[in-house]
Amino acid sequence: MPLTGVKNVVLVLSGKGGVGKSSVTLQLALALSLQGKSVGILDIDLTGPSMPRLVGLEDAKITQAPGGWVPVPVHSAESTPEGSGSSQTSRGSLRCMSLGFLLRDRGDAVIWRGPKKTAMIRQFLSDVFWGETDYLLVDTPPGTSDEHIALAEQLLTLSTVDAAAAAQSGLPRLAGAVLVTTPQAVATSDVRKEANFCVKTNIPVLGVIENMSGYACPCCGEVSNLFSSGGGQVMAQELSLPFLGSVPIDVKFGELVEGKMEQGDSDEEDEEVPKTETQEAPAEEDDRPLVERYSETWSYPRFEGFAKTLVGHIEGQNATA
Repeated sequence: MPLTGVKNVVLVLSGKGGVGKSSVTLQLALALSLQGKSVGILDIDLTGPSMPRLVGLEDAKITQAPGGWVPVPVHSAESTPEGSGSSQTSRGSLRCMSLGFLLRDRGDAVIWRGPKKTAMIRQFLSDVFWGETDYLLVDTPPGTSDEHIALAEQLLTLSTVDAAAAAQSGLPRLAGAVLVTTPQAVATSDVRKEANFCVKTNIPVLGVIENMSGYACPCCGEVSNLFSSGGGQVMAQELSLPFLGSVPIDVKFGELVEGKMEQGDSDEEDEEVPKTETQEAPAEEDDRPLVERYSETWSYPRFEGFAKTLVGHIEGQNATA
């Protein structure tokens, strides 16, 4: 059965390009994983798949198994040893599926008409073996085009938005959508259309995230408003949608996904201390899993809060179903 083992499906949507849907999807996935949830990311941005680059696995390849395509593992699950005294919960696994893993050359342009896009999305939803997955996050392209229509039609066939029906039938639950915007009016006006798309397709909206809301200083974490702020919150209030919160631009996260963070790179380092010859030697490359390095960024506490809010809402409904 398609999506066998998947419990909850969450879409990440925005009517506007360049607002950071992919980075929000990845950070939500990492935050959920750090809360012990097993997570999958499905990247259906067919003409511009960026998830392989963000997770640092551009050279990975999809393998075929009897149950279908096997997603690329980003990191495995890990349990906190008993008696370790750590307050950190177990870490869930994270896997990713993207057209970027199937391209022969990463630089190849995907020039497809609507029917081929629709067929690819149907295959992603029916022929990928996710296994036991608490949350499947779907990273979408901007707009409300062929990909979105195919996704909505297929998901509404393969899953249910009703928590009670999901519990009784064993189908995955289409928990809803997270809308991503930036504060500017040019972005919120397009995201309003995406909210209308959700209404017309009967997909619940879980909340709105205002991304790139200011700039977080990489040294002290103080947030400065470069352009504007609050547009996403105003839009959420006007549409009577939950506002999950705002996220400033985080240089540390940008360096993380670009592979520039090095072992020992810490905000507590004293820049006034003269460097010795030993200190001037190149720092060791940080080969820890992405999820461990992400937990040290300024953005993580915010996304930890978003993830807890979503989990509380979704699993609270599941428990009462």
